[in-house]
Amino acid sequence: MAEFVGAIDQGTTSSRFMVFDHSGNEVARHQLEHEQILPRAGWVEHDPEEILRNTQMTIQTALQKARLTGSDLAAIGITNQRETTVVWNRRNGKPYYNAIVWQDTRTADIVKQLTNRGLGESIRARTGLPPATYFSACKLQWLLENVEGLRSAAEAGEALAGTIDTWLLWNLTGGPRGGLHMTDITNASRMMLMDLRTLDWDDELLSIFSIPRQMLPGILPSSADFGRTTPGSGLSDSVEIRGLLGDQQAATVGQACFLPGQVKNTYGTGNFMLLNTGTEPVPSQAGLLTTACFQLPSSAAVFALEGSIAVTGSAVQWLRDQLGIIEHAAEVENLSNSVEDNGGIYFVPAFSGLFAPYWRPDARGAIVGLSRFANKGHLARATLEAICYQTRDVLEAMQKDSGIQLDVIKVDGGATANDTLMQLQADILGVSVVRPKVAETTSLGAAYAAGLYSGFWEGLDDLGKNWQEDRRWDPVWSNDQREAGYREWQKAVSRTLDWLS
Repeated sequence: MAEFVGAIDQGTTSSRFMVFDHSGNEVARHQLEHEQILPRAGWVEHDPEEILRNTQMTIQTALQKARLTGSDLAAIGITNQRETTVVWNRRNGKPYYNAIVWQDTRTADIVKQLTNRGLGESIRARTGLPPATYFSACKLQWLLENVEGLRSAAEAGEALAGTIDTWLLWNLTGGPRGGLHMTDITNASRMMLMDLRTLDWDDELLSIFSIPRQMLPGILPSSADFGRTTPGSGLSDSVEIRGLLGDQQAATVGQACFLPGQVKNTYGTGNFMLLNTGTEPVPSQAGLLTTACFQLPSSAAVFALEGSIAVTGSAVQWLRDQLGIIEHAAEVENLSNSVEDNGGIYFVPAFSGLFAPYWRPDARGAIVGLSRFANKGHLARATLEAICYQTRDVLEAMQKDSGIQLDVIKVDGGATANDTLMQLQADILGVSVVRPKVAETTSLGAAYAAGLYSGFWEGLDDLGKNWQEDRRWDPVWSNDQREAGYREWQKAVSRTLDWLS
């Protein structure tokens, strides 16, 4: 009997493969970064073929490290960066264009047209999402309008489309030789084309965006039969693929947030806070998203309120790659601790506009409060505080929508290794922050979805028992200090608005 479950975690900056045992402990991993393609201001692209190659290599290497083969895996789950959109030829598997990444803002004019046509409320009522450059429908419309020959290929049934999960699944299960063109409800809910009530593509929305239905994948629950890997997938043995979840929903499962009212916050390229709202979608009145959360075996679909923040960890990457004030992302902690406070600096990293709860594509990044006193340590600290203040913006909206006053938040993602960031987060929110022993809950959630369907885990009680607290940070700032800082943050946010006309 297989003793492990594998998880493909394809993220915005890297791809990894992880192996877990029955207790949810990590057995093996390998990770590879991929290129961030920035053709012009506001455009962000990835090479889908590079992502596929890296994914295959991470599978091979992780298994080799642990001296395992595919036969040791009960199943594989896939989790992925959401909204990032790919189109490819069903005959040869070649992409028609680079993947357009969720952060990309080239579709701002399409969003403006939707708003001007008065379609915003209708789209939000069906999908739980406001018209925004963030979501896949606008990206797919842009591709159909701007890639030569794509629309005719789509109408002839030659072109396939999907988010990264769909691209990987199709290739891992055979590609042009019978690959499965499927997605799950969590990824489908981020395309701004699925009706949350029916969990199916909506014909009126397809008409609004002029998207042929035959381009789109079939929609299944998050735990389901997604086929088997084939030779060339990176596995020497054929392995069942039994789980598929968007990355933030996967982290919610990995954090065992199975009950209404439970919250997790993930720190990655962006930040994403999800509140489980149960089996009925809850419309937001405060700028949050209503989204599919998960659908596990023999259960109804579960929904969530989500606060999505575009730029958090990627702001640290900006300090490294664009400004060069650090060589490695981990150095930001020591640099921020070289000063006592932010020196009056507030950094709003609205590189892709502002997401929740503002939804302002016209915003652009700003560093305010500069004086001759300021140095790179102050900027590093302001960068960490920006992550925390953006999270507070979302938490304020979430408490307003739900009426729930939270006193603890489960956190995960790579940035939770930064103790200074976590203490700042507790101080700025005024609530306790708790990190689990397995911080990479996104991969774990994908493994859980696959393992539940395959029978590796019997049910949610099994998964709940696996969750263990690693460390807790309690707030130490006074309430006056906390509120004064937040007022300055809100003032800084106001300076970023209306930058683009």
